[in-house]
Amino acid sequence: MRLGRQKTPAKTLVISGASSGLGLALARHYLERGATIAAFARRGELLQTLSAEFPGKVFCYALDVRDSSAIQHAANDFITRVGLPDVVIANAGVSVGTLTEYAEDIDAFQRVMDINVLGIVKTFQPFVAMMRAAKRGTLVGIASVAGFRGLPGASAYSASKAAAISYLESLRVELHGSGVKVVTICPGYIKTPMTAVNRYPMPFILDADEAAQRMIRVIEQQNAFTVIPWQMGIIGRVLKLLPRWIYDSLFARAPHKPRGRAPH
Repeated sequence: MRLGRQKTPAKTLVISGASSGLGLALARHYLERGATIAAFARRGELLQTLSAEFPGKVFCYALDVRDSSAIQHAANDFITRVGLPDVVIANAGVSVGTLTEYAEDIDAFQRVMDINVLGIVKTFQPFVAMMRAAKRGTLVGIASVAGFRGLPGASAYSASKAAAISYLESLRVELHGSGVKVVTICPGYIKTPMTAVNRYPMPFILDADEAAQRMIRVIEQQNAFTVIPWQMGIIGRVLKLLPRWIYDSLFARAPHKPRGRAPH
């Protein structure tokens, strides 16, 4: 994919899911570059640890991205203290193995969809109107290659990421010409607690730090849609082009992510 013109690095950001994994890696890299961030995560104690490493640069908000009122309060507080952020990264997400035949998995389906799809909407919502009025800002949604085709045993996760990709495209078109950019990033496998439970090969897996650095470059270039790493983009395109009968035959016996409960 061709890169756009280099943009000025972001100085103020909001990052959800900032207490661990990719979100923490993104937060650290931006903080090391001198940025000020609003860090959203459920585990407030981990956010405080990050804040202690970067005094005066991290505004900690212990919240659940399913709670729109908590996000609205945090957004208002950060804007009052720091101003309208340059970039909002909706990174919070959850992955868990699910099978429709089990009634007890319905709750996991609900949580995955609420966090991975509505969590993006709720994270962006408090900032969109103000960014539009200011004619600036970048909204970044972390989707996944898993949203390209339905993966067996990961039906909730694949569905949520497919929905996220479509939502982000709709939002991008809605904001076209407003000065507000929407960036969709679809990672492949990243070494995080989320992937640590996977019992199958994960091609082209990246460390969280490396993935974060690549994503920051994409965000600065304001690319509308990017797969990281690029090799997974090729795999994703091939899978999308496969006829259904070939895809079904290939993946019917593929290893599944272990079933489990999405975190509360």
